[in-house]
Amino acid sequence: MLKFNGKEYPCCASLTMGMIGGKWKTVILFHLLKKTLRYSELRKEMPTVTERTLSLQLKALEEDGLINRKVYTSKPPLKVEYSLTDFGKTLTPIIESIANWGDFVLENYSD
Repeated sequence: MLKFNGKEYPCCASLTMGMIGGKWKTVILFHLLKKTLRYSELRKEMPTVTERTLSLQLKALEEDGLINRKVYTSKPPLKVEYSLTDFGKTLTPIIESIANWGDFVLENYSD
């Protein structure tokens, strides 16, 4: 049994999928590869995600240390930006490989 950030995982693949698995986490990380985005910008990139789900997934990614949430409170309205941490940037080759595989599937196996 592997232990990371207070959670136990049966294997390395389980740890990875625990951090980036699910429908939206990888999509969020993919969009943050390019640049820092505000919450509303992420919503525009992913129009089918619900606000609650996006908020929960962002919180989970932040708790795992993959993204950084920066809040600007100096003047209204409140501004929140999300970016990859240095730790999150280590996922770049994995996220790019997942995206490239999706492109490959569309090009070669699409009806």
